[in-house]
Amino acid sequence: MTVTYVIEGGEVTGLERFWDLVGEAVNGPGGYFGRNLDAFSDCLGGGFGTPADGSFVIEWRDHAASARALGHEETARRLEALLGRAHPTSRPRIQRELAEARAGRGPTLFDQLVEIIEVRTGPGTLRLC
Repeated sequence: MTVTYVIEGGEVTGLERFWDLVGEAVNGPGGYFGRNLDAFSDCLGGGFGTPADGSFVIEWRDHAASARALGHEETARRLEALLGRAHPTSRPRIQRELAEARAGRGPTLFDQLVEIIEVRTGPGTLRLC
């Protein structure tokens, strides 16, 4: 049996709210399902609420609203926060990505989340509605 987890995209106002919503979709009120991109990817691998056999679907409703909320502005905000605590060897890359995000170019957080889901879970797991 396939389990469907629903993300109400209209409720996504930023990355922190996305973490709350996906955690609750998978693990109920107050549920955890990663709070950064690496942890989210790890959680998608199973053992953190999803079936171990991978028999689940993520239905991301009103994904266009999420795409706006997780666009370049929110991407830049995340990169700014990362820059202050990044290893010195990572700072030039983060600064380049930040400049791109501020200019409205490059992948957004929404793009990154979609890519993580698709790569980690395979085709057909993500349904953008």
